[in-house]
Amino acid sequence: MSVLPLAGLKVLELGNYIAAPTTGRLLADFGADVVKVERPRTGDELRRWRLEAGSTSMLYRTLNRGKRSIELDLRSESGRAAVLGLAREADALIENFRPGTLEKWGLDPDTLAKENPGLVIARVSAFGQTGPLAPRPGFAAVAEAYGGMRELIGEPDRPPSRTGFSIGDSVAGIYAAFGVVMRLLERQRTADPAAAYGGGRLVDVALNEAVLSLTESLVPDFTAYGVRRQRTGGRVEGIAPSNAYLCGDGRSIVVAGNGDGIFRRYMGVIGRPDLADDPRLASNEGRWARRDELDEAIGAWTGARAAADALAELEAAGVPAGPISTAEDIAADEQFAARDMIQRFDIDDGDAVREGVGLPGIVPVLSERSLPITHPGPDLGADTGEVLRDWLGWDAPQIADLLEELR
Repeated sequence: MSVLPLAGLKVLELGNYIAAPTTGRLLADFGADVVKVERPRTGDELRRWRLEAGSTSMLYRTLNRGKRSIELDLRSESGRAAVLGLAREADALIENFRPGTLEKWGLDPDTLAKENPGLVIARVSAFGQTGPLAPRPGFAAVAEAYGGMRELIGEPDRPPSRTGFSIGDSVAGIYAAFGVVMRLLERQRTADPAAAYGGGRLVDVALNEAVLSLTESLVPDFTAYGVRRQRTGGRVEGIAPSNAYLCGDGRSIVVAGNGDGIFRRYMGVIGRPDLADDPRLASNEGRWARRDELDEAIGAWTGARAAADALAELEAAGVPAGPISTAEDIAADEQFAARDMIQRFDIDDGDAVREGVGLPGIVPVLSERSLPITHPGPDLGADTGEVLRDWLGWDAPQIADLLEELR
C-alpha cells in the first residue's frame, strides 16, 4: 500500500469551530497524525452546531474526520504540562483562539519554541496577530464583510447576502494548511529556525485577509479607475452572458456562455442567430452592455423546456452548463460517485446509529479517485489515553490520574 504524503507527521490541534479544524482535517486527510485537544466534558462547541439529534453533529464529524480526540484542561497545570509535552513531539501546532489567549495560558510561541525549536505554529484569527485590530474577536461572518466579500453577494436592490456556508473560515483553514506545509518544507531545507523566513516557524492567517484574497480585482479596479463593484445577483460583474436561468419544470440551471466562440454556439442553441451574428456582441464588453437583453432571450428559451432537456441541448453544442444541485442530487450523482467524492459511514450521533451517512471526499485527488477517509470525527476524548501513551510514553497510572482530574 502506498504511503500517504504526510504520513509520519504529528500535528497538535488546539482549534475550535471551523477554521483551524479545517486545517487539521486537510493534514489528516493526507496522512498526518492529527491530535485534537478538546476541553473536558463539553469539547469543541462545533459538536452541537446544527445538531439534529443526539450529542454530536454531522458538522463536527465531517470537519474532524481522520483525527484523534483527547481531553485536556489548558487552564490547569497538568493540562498545560501535557500540551507542552505533546508540543515537544509534534511537527506542527494549530490554534485559532483569540490573540493573547495562548499567551495568557503560558503557551505562547516563544515558550513552545523553547520546548521544540522546529515546531511549526499556525495561528488563525479574525484579523491576524499584529495591527490595531489584532485583539478583536470575530467569526467568519465579520471577516467576510470586512474583507469585501459580503458587499458583492446578493441582488443589487437588496441588502448583501451570505453564502450558505462559512467560506471565510474554510478558506482561512486552507491557507493555514498550505502555510504549515510550506514551513515544514522550509524546515527540511533550513535546520536553524532563526534562518527561516521571518525567523521562527510561524504561520499567521487572518480571516479577513483570506477573504480579501478571493476578491480578485476588487481593490485594483477601484484604485486604478475609481470603479466600485456592485452586487449582480447570479451574474459575475463584467462578464456576460453567465447567469442562472429558470426552466419550465421549476428547476434552475447555470450557463456560462461568455467565451467569444462559445457565445456564437450558445445563441445558435437558443435559436437566436441574429444575436450570434451581431458584431456588437462579438466581444465581452458589448455583451456586458446588453446583458439584460441577452438574459431575457436565454430565459425565454429555458422557460420553455425542462432543465434536463435544456442541459442536454447545451452539452451537445459544447456550451458550459450545469444543474443547481441539492444535497439529494449530490448524494446520488454519478460523477461524484465515480471519484469517491461521497464516502459512506455508519455514524453514532449519540442518539442512534445513522446508516450510510455520506461524507465529502478528499480533495485534491492524487490518482484517479479520492483517498479513503479513515474515520469520521472522533467521540470526545476517545483517544486521550492512547495519545498520551503513543506520543509521551505515559504509563497506565499516569493516564488514570489525568483522566480522574478531568471528571
